[in-house]
Amino acid sequence: MIRRLPAIALLLCLSAMFTIADEKSIDPKIRKIIDDISEARIKSNIEKLVSFGTRNTMSTQDDPVHGVGAARQWIFKELQSYSPRLEVKFDKYRVKKQGQRIFKDVDLWNVVAVLPGKKSPETQILVSGHYDTLNLGNRVAGTPAGPGSEAAPVPVGERPQIIPEESEKMAELPAPGACDDGSGTATVMELARVMSQYEFDKTLVFVTFAGEEQGLVGSTLMAARMKKENQIIEAVLNNDIIGTEVAGNGRVGNTSVSVFSDDALDSPSQQLARYIHDVAERYIPAMKINNIFMTDRLGRGGDHTPFHLEGFAAIRFSTPNEIYANQHRATDTLENMSVPYTARVARVNAAVAASLATAPKPPVIMRTPGARGGTGHDGAARAGRDGDAASTDGAGRGAAGAAAGGRGPGGRRPGPTISRGSGYDAVLQWRAAGAEDSIKGYAVVIRATTAPFWEQEIYVGKVNQFTLKDVSIDDAKFGVKAIGADGQESLVSAYVYPPRQKTEIETVQ
Repeated sequence: MIRRLPAIALLLCLSAMFTIADEKSIDPKIRKIIDDISEARIKSNIEKLVSFGTRNTMSTQDDPVHGVGAARQWIFKELQSYSPRLEVKFDKYRVKKQGQRIFKDVDLWNVVAVLPGKKSPETQILVSGHYDTLNLGNRVAGTPAGPGSEAAPVPVGERPQIIPEESEKMAELPAPGACDDGSGTATVMELARVMSQYEFDKTLVFVTFAGEEQGLVGSTLMAARMKKENQIIEAVLNNDIIGTEVAGNGRVGNTSVSVFSDDALDSPSQQLARYIHDVAERYIPAMKINNIFMTDRLGRGGDHTPFHLEGFAAIRFSTPNEIYANQHRATDTLENMSVPYTARVARVNAAVAASLATAPKPPVIMRTPGARGGTGHDGAARAGRDGDAASTDGAGRGAAGAAAGGRGPGGRRPGPTISRGSGYDAVLQWRAAGAEDSIKGYAVVIRATTAPFWEQEIYVGKVNQFTLKDVSIDDAKFGVKAIGADGQESLVSAYVYPPRQKTEIETVQ
């Protein structure tokens, strides 16, 4: 309790000293987008996806009504029908035979629909799910592996061992995948339909991945390509298993959704998760965001994972009430899931994606490698004394909050533009990531080091530096966000130092 008192006192002091940021408002356009999400269309999309029998990436690709080839063609044509604004394409790869599940060379096609932004088209918001399915087929459908069943429980993080001959047979087994991940694919398609009727500042990219069940293959290839091409991705909203409200153990709930982000404190993915919590619960107060500061469920992964590993801000939406007995089984059917719950999660996606696509870019807070200032003996960047805040791409180009380049004294990379000022003040600097004409001002956010969410918000106006008198930079976490002229808020740029690197010290022999 004693250790919490300084942080609490700090927050009370700040509340008395500064003006609170403007009241958060509801954008009528975003409200309309949320209301336009159709549960009936989501259900129709899932029914059609299930009708292909299987969407296993290794299944037949030339049958017009069955298998993964028919499924991807239908998704492509359906996306094309929504709006001439959508640029629909296949993201194609030829994947070499490897491992247990890719038992032959195979064509793997992600389906992509791009809605170009009007003001910042280079900045992309991805909304994704995976359209491929899997039926493991090595135990009775609906029977969970574990005590009381023939199959021994599989250790966390491991897949059942499958010989290639079994994988080939499984490729054509019935794999309806209504929840995993017809629910995510149908959500991506419905958001593409609704949001393509509007214009946004940033580019929205709607993606349905293939090869997820073979080990996140489609998303891994796409994330690596986008990183190599220096594409700017501000956020990845991945949807996987968002269709059940009754868990296999009987637990019931349809008023919350889990958001998996990252274990690393104040990473870009964690900042995105906090943004989702704020925006989604403001627009849809009946839905609670269950923030889980883990990359995914224990030992597991999804199509957001490769983007996260490339340094982009990426999260996973997932139900907290999974039915393990139906996953990767012929029993993953429409009858065993909840379309109303999927529609609720789709509306959460719509609120977040539309807010991000109309908001300013996050402020720049990292110092360029080689810029004046460096670090002092105490590790604090001398931002207040040595010139402007420096350039970095933050999460946008996969920097994961740390500037690339050489290391300074002590083995550290250049850090954020935060300093002690006169010695006992917190001096924060930043600059706009783009044009400032659409920015109303900035808000500084603060929280205790042990708090999961920002606790204090101070609107400081259209400035590029702010000093918190008599506030120690060692006692709290700090961040800054841009506020648009229409009230939309950017993601928070958190003042986080890159971890200290190990150094080798030479000695005289």
